[in-house]
Amino acid sequence: MENRMTVLSAARAAIAALVLIPLAAGSAAAQWQPDKRVEIIVPSSTGGGNDRIGRLMQSIMQKEKLVDAVTTVVNKPGAGMALGMAYLNQHPGDAHHLLITSVGFLTNHITGRSEYSHRDVTPVALLFEEYVAFAVRPDSRIKTGKDLMAALKSDAGSASTAMASAGGNHNHMALAAVTRHAGGDLKKLKIVVYGSGGKAMAAALGGHVDLVVAPAATLLSQSQQGLLRMIAITAPKRQAGALAEVPTWREQGANAVISNWRVILAPRGASAQQTGYWENVLARLVEAAEWKEMLEKNVVTGNFLRSGETRKFLDEEYKELQVMLDALGLVKKK
Repeated sequence: MENRMTVLSAARAAIAALVLIPLAAGSAAAQWQPDKRVEIIVPSSTGGGNDRIGRLMQSIMQKEKLVDAVTTVVNKPGAGMALGMAYLNQHPGDAHHLLITSVGFLTNHITGRSEYSHRDVTPVALLFEEYVAFAVRPDSRIKTGKDLMAALKSDAGSASTAMASAGGNHNHMALAAVTRHAGGDLKKLKIVVYGSGGKAMAAALGGHVDLVVAPAATLLSQSQQGLLRMIAITAPKRQAGALAEVPTWREQGANAVISNWRVILAPRGASAQQTGYWENVLARLVEAAEWKEMLEKNVVTGNFLRSGETRKFLDEEYKELQVMLDALGLVKKK
């Protein structure tokens, strides 16, 4: 009897082990992680804003050992970010490929420059938001944001604006949002587009235009030297530090909140396990000291959102951008 009981116990143990094998396999499958080289795709040339952020991400991932696999940055510039998006989606369901991009990838789809929107990929996370500032020369007739709104309402073409680097971008959207809230005609806006934020700022400094619209960090140094005066920023509330004295548009009567955010995307078909892995990696990345130093230096606001929240954020942004771009006459008619 004792021997029989021993045999039965051994048999039961063997059966239990066999039952646990698929459970263990399922657990391992749920804990996806990269097992080959990871690519951070930048849909623009080296040296630009997205490229610098992508390379900082790569550096932090390596230094902090956030990812075991080798991580590289791959630049795929061209066609309004469409080449980078196309390259990303050449790897459906493969989360070894991530892409960093900004608001331009939505506006390019709305205006017909690109066939790819947020619905064609897998949103992974929102990293931060970069708000847009409006600045004038110290001797400008435009003293405040309210002065500018009054001018835009009376005649939207009465104030010339310098911005970079293409129509329909975050700078353009910021001016459009203010004009819309002021009750001005968006199609009459007088805009001069320059190849870079530095050139747009130089035009304002030289008195060639009435104001410049650019990310706050671009204008900060000239503002601190007293060469330009920031009259408003498109943030939802007053910013800290160097921008503490710059009033928001909301304070001045216009609910104009626009940012040049940065999001991370995976290819279409990426699984929940893959997305969850990268959410957790990026949640740790944005807590790194080097990342926080970048936010402070560039005067941008950390606003980390996970995949589901990022998808909702992009849905809302797309609708709002579509309304403004349509008012500007820039929406591609189907």
